[in-house]
Amino acid sequence: MALSLSLRRALPQFPPLGFLSTASFALPISITIPPLLADLWESVLRAVPKKKTSHMKKRHRQMAGKALKDVQNLNKCPGCGQVKRAHRHLCSVTPEARRRNQSFAEVAGPNVITAVEVGSGTTQSLRVEAKLSMSRQFLAWGSADNAHPVDIFSLAVTEKQILSASGAPSLKVHSTTDTDFPLVQSIDGAHPLGCHHIVTDESGSRAVSAGFAGDVKAWSCQEGHWSADTATSDVRAWAIALSADGRYLAGVSQNGRVGVWDLSENGTQIRDHETKGSFGTCIDLSADGRFIASGHENGAVYIFLTDTGRMPFSLSGLVKPVRTVAFSPGGKILAAAGDSKVIVLYDTSSGEQIANLSGHAAWVLSLSWSSSGEYLLSSSFDGKVKVWSIDTKMCVATQSETEKAVWSVKWLPKTARSECFATAGANRSVAFYREATGG
Repeated sequence: MALSLSLRRALPQFPPLGFLSTASFALPISITIPPLLADLWESVLRAVPKKKTSHMKKRHRQMAGKALKDVQNLNKCPGCGQVKRAHRHLCSVTPEARRRNQSFAEVAGPNVITAVEVGSGTTQSLRVEAKLSMSRQFLAWGSADNAHPVDIFSLAVTEKQILSASGAPSLKVHSTTDTDFPLVQSIDGAHPLGCHHIVTDESGSRAVSAGFAGDVKAWSCQEGHWSADTATSDVRAWAIALSADGRYLAGVSQNGRVGVWDLSENGTQIRDHETKGSFGTCIDLSADGRFIASGHENGAVYIFLTDTGRMPFSLSGLVKPVRTVAFSPGGKILAAAGDSKVIVLYDTSSGEQIANLSGHAAWVLSLSWSSSGEYLLSSSFDGKVKVWSIDTKMCVATQSETEKAVWSVKWLPKTARSECFATAGANRSVAFYREATGG
């Protein structure tokens, strides 16, 4: 029988069980708590004080998923050599100020930092020469508008001229000695189906062009006028490169074979290198003639030794089609780029990858080294042209005056204090730029 709580309180008090025998007394009792009291009992249990949560525990809970992130935009201060944020030109304290253990407020000028000493009764200026790694400015110098009726795919330069090749049959020659860049010659019917590569030697006396029909033609220059040469009558290649003296021509074919021809011997083939059969998209010869590099559609890059014909390196780093390869003037570095949107630098003595230049948002179509090897010029499918410092491995200038593909870029021979380069592409014009500082 169930007893209520009030009935249980009314029961008589029994003596301790120690005075009674369990055999002589046994009272079965069953108590059922009504639902209302059960709810009250649950709230009482919840009201029991728990262990106090420490401040550290609360802080950890607050910061869960909100911890400070690692700072990635860091570089070295050119003034003191210490690590700083990349968006600042200099750190907050100059080396001279740290040496004196005093507080300075700095005002950055173009090439000089003026530090003003504070905290004392007098104010004095301290000029600290800083070797700043500043951006270089290039200004539009002029252009040869509508040089071709279709896309311009390749440029080649001499001391006084620039040659351009396009999907049209004619090759165009413009003068670079006049700021109007006038057309001085049109080589009509050079390639019936158009031309995609044109190269010149160092002296500017010979040029070689490759057309979409697979035909390769040589051209000789006499007193600024170009005429056909029969030295390449038997050459078949897609991409081509010419040695500095104009004697040797290197080419890579659509089946990936790399050949070398002696133009002084009527185009006799003297080397035939075999690769893994992927389409050969680009090729280059080092200025000293020691190396040949070829880029292929499968992302492979190969380096060959011209004296032995041996292939010491098969380079990795690009998994998408390679569209351009270029040796530095000294031949110590090979730059390669393409659809991966990254420019990879290789050491030609070891084949090791020494740097990645990232910044392009589209395919990299063309590369060109400055005469000193300090800077590398690149162009991309989205119309951007960038200048890279090889010393800092950073982009120091970007030109974006067109949104169309820039198929080819070339540094012009340095005849003055300032650097100059030319660009051409889908806008069908040749544009010229010069460095803002200098004569």
